[in-house]
Amino acid sequence: MDTVVITGAARTAMAGFQGAFAGETAATLGGVAIKAALENAGIAPGLVNEVLMGCVLPAGQGQAPARQAGFAAGLGEEVPATTLNKM
Repeated sequence: MDTVVITGAARTAMAGFQGAFAGETAATLGGVAIKAALENAGIAPGLVNEVLMGCVLPAGQGQAPARQAGFAAGLGEEVPATTLNKM
């Protein structure tokens, strides 16, 4: 069994519905958070094995917001991504 390691985490600032981030997609905001987590942990994007990202309201976000966020953070096509949609 492989060892799972969480090296860091980051999140975006909070805003109200249709507030400060209304013009941004979940993928764009997720990409910023992923990139910040990697920078804070000192981890190169090439060392990431998988992306797991929550997205409560994925309607209108396009397909696979977690995958889009990984690309926005500079991760490669070989990194699998899963979007978790659970309220």
